[in-house]
Amino acid sequence: MSVPMHGASRALFASASSAGPFSSRIRIALASAWFAALAGSLAAPLPAAAKTPPPKPALDASAVAVPDSYSADAAQQIFAEGGNAVDAAVAIAFTLAVTRPDAGNIGGGGFMTLFVDGKPYFLDYREQAPQQATRDMYLDDKGNVLPGTSTVGYRAVAVPGTVDGMWEAQRRFGKLKWKQVLAPAIHYATDGFQVDSRLPQRRDVAAKSFAGRTNFDAYFANLKAGATLRQPELAQTLSRIASDGGREFYEGHTAELIAQQMYGHGIVTKQDLMQYKAVWREPLAADWNGYRVITAPPPSSGGIGLIQMLKMKADLKPAFDGLALNSAPYIHLIAQIEDRVFADRQRYIGDPDATPVPAAKLIDDAYLAQRADEVKPDEVPGAAPVKPGLGEAAAEKAQTTHFSVVDKWGNAVSNTYTLNGDFGSGVVVDGGGFLLNDAMDDFVIKPAVNGAAATPGAAGADLDAVAPGRRPVSSMTPTLLLKDGKVALAIGTPGGSRILTTIFQVMTNLYDFGMTPTDALAAMRFHHQLLPQKTIYFEPYHPVPDDLAAQLKALGYTLEQQSFNGDVQMIRVDGTTPEPASDPRGAGVARVIR
Repeated sequence: MSVPMHGASRALFASASSAGPFSSRIRIALASAWFAALAGSLAAPLPAAAKTPPPKPALDASAVAVPDSYSADAAQQIFAEGGNAVDAAVAIAFTLAVTRPDAGNIGGGGFMTLFVDGKPYFLDYREQAPQQATRDMYLDDKGNVLPGTSTVGYRAVAVPGTVDGMWEAQRRFGKLKWKQVLAPAIHYATDGFQVDSRLPQRRDVAAKSFAGRTNFDAYFANLKAGATLRQPELAQTLSRIASDGGREFYEGHTAELIAQQMYGHGIVTKQDLMQYKAVWREPLAADWNGYRVITAPPPSSGGIGLIQMLKMKADLKPAFDGLALNSAPYIHLIAQIEDRVFADRQRYIGDPDATPVPAAKLIDDAYLAQRADEVKPDEVPGAAPVKPGLGEAAAEKAQTTHFSVVDKWGNAVSNTYTLNGDFGSGVVVDGGGFLLNDAMDDFVIKPAVNGAAATPGAAGADLDAVAPGRRPVSSMTPTLLLKDGKVALAIGTPGGSRILTTIFQVMTNLYDFGMTPTDALAAMRFHHQLLPQKTIYFEPYHPVPDDLAAQLKALGYTLEQQSFNGDVQMIRVDGTTPEPASDPRGAGVARVIR
């Protein structure tokens, strides 16, 4: 570095340099003075460079719609510390792993749809089949399904993805330190939280299948409503992950605990954990009703199905004109649309890393117009078999959980994740304190037999057969709507194969029928899919009225009562005002955070 001397300083330095030995002290003094001046000039502030101003708030406030009050409080803390929607989402996910052990998790997997700094993203952190998995691992030597082997216990466990998914999202887009976003979850695991009345009820049902087959009761037998649940082993696990980063779960002491738990029982190894990576994929995008739909690509079947339903209904506008919402003729048309959606799901959708999925063709306008043209108001249910249009994968269980987040800068996260069944496989990692999934049940374990046999209408396909490293097809459909390049809606729900039909109904309630978020969530819902034919399912929350039931039966339908209600968490943005809403069927919390 060259620093010039000017004026008297240069002259005196030159004079002293030529004055002979007697002036050495002068030269030293002048040199010292010059270097002091140089140091002062370097310490002085440089002319102010143009600074990038902090982004101005795009909305009046941030907002969350989440399954419980503890996760809402966690998000509020993160926003107070300056975090954004991604920071809040990660904090919510880890908090639910503590307060909702039936579905929130670090031992499961899921999907996250994001909108950050004006761009959409999608993160696939779905569970993965271990390398030792085989196509017929749940069959006996005669080819018959071994009951319960894909749903309960060690062999039901797939390689978890949640921790790597959260680590990837927060590293890429978060504003806060990793430790900050895990702090609320560590607090609830260490100091405890008050158990609500629903958790012991779900525990009692799940424990019956786990009894004598897992270590579930050693950790959760004493769940009581109103009691404070502390989870010290889970607190230690979360603290390790907070200290060492997300990969600790896959490469550190936590990975060793998982491998030890599996040894001699399951097939997940330390090598499986080390090889696991969450995957950034291109989200599905489509135009509908003046909005841009941003949703989940394969291995989700839900995003394709949701877009197909929305577009086919729009193509059939003349047929729907004048029909009352959820009238018999309305339900009849929707059921025909759903037949075609689930036929395509069965035939074409699998893990895109294993088999190419023709996603673009399946949501193409011309293709969907052709499919919509097949729908007739006078069609007799089941009279003609509906076939895939371009020429059923297994449907996961309903016990999933979803949350939606929007921040004041206009960023948004829609996240759905799961252990698959309530409390997953029932296997708790000793020393780790967390449950492992039973996501292997989401694969087709035998042609024409779905592992989740209790879920009506699920048919088998080789596309979703068990294979090493494969991710099972899922119906999880975390979705965002954009209007003029800004977030207009964040929405999602648990519900297995009912996820996409539920989101479709709430969205059409909002935008086709002009309902408020509260009314759109409270309205009656129904579900139909390709198989079993002619069957429509209604929910306990809003049973089918007698006159409607009679009209549907007269059309040729069989009506069934499902046990699951749904739990939609959504945030609509009206101009600059976020409007969060939680499903009245659940115990969720919708909160505006300023």
